[in-house]
Amino acid sequence: MTWADPQALWLLALLPAAAVALWWHAARRQRATEIFGRNETVGPLIAGRARWWRATRAALMLTSIALLVLAFAGPQDGSRTRVLRKRGIDIVIALDFSKSMLARDVHPSRIKRAKAELERLLADLDGDRVGLVAFAGDAMAFPMTVDYSAVRLFLRDLGPMDMPVGGTAIGKALIASKRLIESSNPGGANEADTAPRSKVVILLTDGEDHEGDPIAAAEELRAAGIQVYSVGIGSGSGEPIPSYTADGTLTGHVKDASGQLVMTALTPENEDTLEEVASITGGQYVRA
Repeated sequence: MTWADPQALWLLALLPAAAVALWWHAARRQRATEIFGRNETVGPLIAGRARWWRATRAALMLTSIALLVLAFAGPQDGSRTRVLRKRGIDIVIALDFSKSMLARDVHPSRIKRAKAELERLLADLDGDRVGLVAFAGDAMAFPMTVDYSAVRLFLRDLGPMDMPVGGTAIGKALIASKRLIESSNPGGANEADTAPRSKVVILLTDGEDHEGDPIAAAEELRAAGIQVYSVGIGSGSGEPIPSYTADGTLTGHVKDASGQLVMTALTPENEDTLEEVASITGGQYVRA
């Protein structure tokens, strides 16, 4: 048996002092009783307070002190340090940061709901490497890490207004996710590994793709052994896109050149594309 804090065991040396103090207290009580006298009135009262109860109480007090000292010292038995190999998976979160994700057809907004769901995902991970691809008209990649707090920081601080290029390019996001996974595994599986790590892309978007070819990108990911799980966010009915200033003040809604409101929706065509992307790579499509 070992101890977390063996120095604390020196406190057991206080037990004899505590026992002497209890004995001295009992002796003093006895002398006071004898001085007071054992007449017909005091005798029955003294007999009622049995000495065995005082002795038991003193023993219990000393035992409690000893157990507290032992607990404070931290007894340890049967433990040892051993290095274990743990295999996780590589996950790239490809999150749509286009301005259409500001739409409020999903409470409180598409982008905030997506971030909330990702927070729940990160809370369930343990040892898996996570990378982040933020995309609109172009894609920005953040390195793979097991520091989930860093991923949360990126998600919290980044918004659609921070993207340098507008629009939505799902194909570019998928290719950027593929490159991110490949860059984190430059030599493939290590010799000590029995199998390569599983590779997954979680694509969260409202499905509006203005450029690129998501299907061709999905074919490249399938060839690289990467599964795509796509999540469609939004409603099928049209929803106007809120417009904000740089400091986050709502100014109205986005309008086109003719002054008409720009509407956004998770259309059946968009869902078919997301479902096909997932199916090609062996993943699944989920509608949020």
